[in-house]
Amino acid sequence: MPLWTEWWVWMSGALILATLEVLLPGYIFLGFAMGAAVMGVLLLFGLSAAGFAVTLVIFAVLSLISYILMRKYFGLRSGQVKIWDTDINE
Repeated sequence: MPLWTEWWVWMSGALILATLEVLLPGYIFLGFAMGAAVMGVLLLFGLSAAGFAVTLVIFAVLSLISYILMRKYFGLRSGQVKIWDTDINE
């Protein structure tokens, strides 16, 4: 049985990607981590993809959806402009 069909491999990858997000913040790795975690849960409950390419496509779609949702939730809200009253050199 190939490793990419094992749920714990996807969960381990999600943990590694989440750790990378802590070290290099920007919500980039977090989207991939959430996609890998959801893929791991799907594999845990019996969804087995037909092949490696199909598995990667499902992972990519899940990562894109999670990134879009995070961007909508955590993104810069309209009207949030920082107004500086003083100069740092004063």
